[in-house]
Amino acid sequence: MPTNTAEVKTNTIRDPRNVKIKRALLSVSDKDGLVEFAKELAAHGVEILSTGGTAKAIKDAGLDVKDVSEHTGFPEMMDGRVKTLHPKVHGGILSVRNNENHVQAQNDHDIGDIDLVVVNLYPFSATVASGADYDTCIENIDIGGPAMIRSAAKNHEFVAVITDPQDYQAVLDDMRDHEGATTYKLRQKLAANAYALTATYDSNIANWFADKIGGDSYPRRYGVSGTLKQSLRYGENPHQSAALYTIDGSMRPGAALAKQLQGKELSYNNINDTDAAFELVAEFDEPAVAIIKHANPCGVAMGGNVLDAYDQALLCDPISAFGGIIALNRTLTADAAKEIIKTFSEVIIAPDVEAGALDILKDKKNVRVLTTGGMPDIHEKRRMITRVAGGLLVQDNDFGVVTPDMLRVVSEREPTEEELHDMIFAFKVCKHVKSNAIIYAKNGATVGIGAGQMNRLDSSRIAARKAQDAADAAGLEKSLAKGSVVASDAFFPFADGLIAAAEAGVTAVIQPGGSIRDEEVIKAADERGLAMVYTDMRHFRH
Repeated sequence: MPTNTAEVKTNTIRDPRNVKIKRALLSVSDKDGLVEFAKELAAHGVEILSTGGTAKAIKDAGLDVKDVSEHTGFPEMMDGRVKTLHPKVHGGILSVRNNENHVQAQNDHDIGDIDLVVVNLYPFSATVASGADYDTCIENIDIGGPAMIRSAAKNHEFVAVITDPQDYQAVLDDMRDHEGATTYKLRQKLAANAYALTATYDSNIANWFADKIGGDSYPRRYGVSGTLKQSLRYGENPHQSAALYTIDGSMRPGAALAKQLQGKELSYNNINDTDAAFELVAEFDEPAVAIIKHANPCGVAMGGNVLDAYDQALLCDPISAFGGIIALNRTLTADAAKEIIKTFSEVIIAPDVEAGALDILKDKKNVRVLTTGGMPDIHEKRRMITRVAGGLLVQDNDFGVVTPDMLRVVSEREPTEEELHDMIFAFKVCKHVKSNAIIYAKNGATVGIGAGQMNRLDSSRIAARKAQDAADAAGLEKSLAKGSVVASDAFFPFADGLIAAAEAGVTAVIQPGGSIRDEEVIKAADERGLAMVYTDMRHFRH
């Protein structure tokens, strides 16, 4: 093949520390800031190669652009599947500029340097999230893009790679400060960003395939991908660093994707607790409010409206509610906002907020107010991940829901309709309380919560004490537990926990059952005139 004299001049041994950008290849699906960036490149005298819609956008802006097909001498083919997979592209990207053999190969085969690669990928995750069919999702798996990105990132000693419009300005600043060149330090950072993108992109595709083809519920390799939303001041404690990442492709309403309307920056603990609170209130069809403290509810209630629900939730444990997280499953109204601001809260999260409510909350400017635009689907199956030393624990989320027709009455006495209603409510709350969990509930509201204890008897006693404390705070003569029902997230291993609940004043019990001492527990319930039902479903939460 004849040697191109112009290319010989281009392909000379070059210093890798600062590399001047003479030729750039731009091929992007996200065209945010593209034209402005291309104009700046042109102002530096950079030759621009491009493809398809990217080339059109640049041409329409009145800029010179050379189509990749013209550069390679090969047309785009196979419905666009093959357009950049060519030696004149990858050779120009991968050539080690201070390697004589590489430079000679370029000159022998008329391959010019490509100093900057600007590529972001077909929107695979967004296509999946849109509900597109299988074939459409397959066509949105990018091939040429990841190949170019990986090539450029590998050869970052000589090539800069941009995979996100957020990095345009950093490259332009580098070029401005170094006479059209990029620094090695910046190219290293861009390469790291590039590999993170291709890794998460492939991870999303692999997980989608695993879900589509079924078979083994857990694939041989499992990838987790997310995009940095914000760095946080610190983690659970000030000496721990932290950040919030959003899961690629997820559209689940909640703390991670919520819009913050006002208030201070969210902390790690704020986000963790807010997520717990919002997932809890999603369990209920009726208007509901949950108040969360340290990932456990200190009050949950349903009501005719969110104001009624809030009042009942607060009554359960007004001391713990101070500085808590408040979640609603309905629009936050002005009258509810007036009550909420009477007690200090860290975060309020709701699907929406009335304008009048926001005006009221502005008086408490440090309170973080979040809206989600909707509620999460409690039936949606998701993967939950916990880090352990040297590995990951991966499981389905607890999407189990108990309905009245699933219950087995094991006591001599049948529960009343009111008891049944409260038992279902209490068992839903149990699902969101750290184990061992005991919930006392009455009239669609918690009246005592025992959480995170090493034995169920202590949880029962703590819940009873909190019910008495709440009554004392409200100036009531009787404990709130009198006439309530009790829910246990797992079976009673001994009768003592149930007996403690009975002594507190409960009339009915809901629990999974399954203990070797079930008969002993049933007998204790019958001796005390309690109605008891089994769910045959456990709700441990660690």
